[in-house]
Amino acid sequence: MIINPFLKKIMQVFSWQRAVLKVGSSLIAPGGANAGCSAQYLLAIAKFITTALTQGKEIIIVSSGSVAAGRSSMPLNHPPSIAEKQAMAAIGQTQMMQNWARFFDQPCAQILLTMDDLHDRQRYVNIQNTLRELLRHHAIPIVNENDTVAINELKVGDNDNLAAYTALVAQADTCIICSDIDGLFDADPRKNPQANLIDKVEHITPDIEAMAGGAGSSVGTGGMQTKIQAAQRCTASGIQTLIVNGKDPEVFSLLAEGRCKGTLFTAQDTSNTARSEWLKHTLKSKGRVHIDSGAAHALVNQGASLLPRGLVSVSGDFQPGDAVDVMHDNLHIGKGIALFSSQEMQHIKGHHSDQIERILGYTPANVVIHRDNLIIL
Repeated sequence: MIINPFLKKIMQVFSWQRAVLKVGSSLIAPGGANAGCSAQYLLAIAKFITTALTQGKEIIIVSSGSVAAGRSSMPLNHPPSIAEKQAMAAIGQTQMMQNWARFFDQPCAQILLTMDDLHDRQRYVNIQNTLRELLRHHAIPIVNENDTVAINELKVGDNDNLAAYTALVAQADTCIICSDIDGLFDADPRKNPQANLIDKVEHITPDIEAMAGGAGSSVGTGGMQTKIQAAQRCTASGIQTLIVNGKDPEVFSLLAEGRCKGTLFTAQDTSNTARSEWLKHTLKSKGRVHIDSGAAHALVNQGASLLPRGLVSVSGDFQPGDAVDVMHDNLHIGKGIALFSSQEMQHIKGHHSDQIERILGYTPANVVIHRDNLIIL
């Protein structure tokens, strides 16, 4: 591929391993309000995803488009009401998934979320576990708002922020947000031909926020303002964020090469900050687990999960999904999300993982705290 010398000069090089890719309604259903789903722009996106998967990378799609897809089955001569939008979403959801599934050989998995799901502690953990298992089995998770039941999720730009939350819960290192323009400009390029593309943003300042415009699509629910909000949420949690033109096929050829033809927002810290911030500040510890020296060494130096064999004692009253402090020799060495209740841990402490089912009669997990849900302080 021949790259324009000027373009090569301004492109930012980046690396990644697990990305959330947000694709909006104008890319899913570009033909207008009643045209339904289309492959017009998705072919290049799907090729990029397939290439990334063959490189051993992981991608989670956050896809708008269920309402836009369902409009073709419910033609109206008036602006749709909330109830009509929800009905459109119910029809369009299957069409949108079918449209994605035809591009890939591996299975596609549908995950419908509301912001309440992401704010609720136990549901957050369930989402995280589900995403991890899907990626482990080489399925492609496709996340969308549960528009059929959540009125508030039909607000302007919500899927941009949903992409940011998905990146956080998935512990991604990158969030790629597709727009209908090339990235962030210092003026509206549709009105000012002299507008300049900002290829890299180190910090999102009030001046950067002021450059964001309003909603720009007649089909989608996203504008540059919400994309900047999503970028701010991600970068503050250690997730680099890209805003690119989803209608430009060259964008995705370059992304496959680790080049950003758009705007790259650099992460403010390591990708571990995402889970660290959530565990530290969102969840209040409901108890303590005291561990032996071998478990402490494995957690601190080897990045291991906490096994029941390493448990010495348990204090507090907590349930699966609650946060607990990890203690060793009266030192607070970590914090994590328990996969067992305090009562269950009392029974399995000091035992091997393969004895859990014999002791409890069931095996909800093989570890007490998974390393993905554990931070070392």
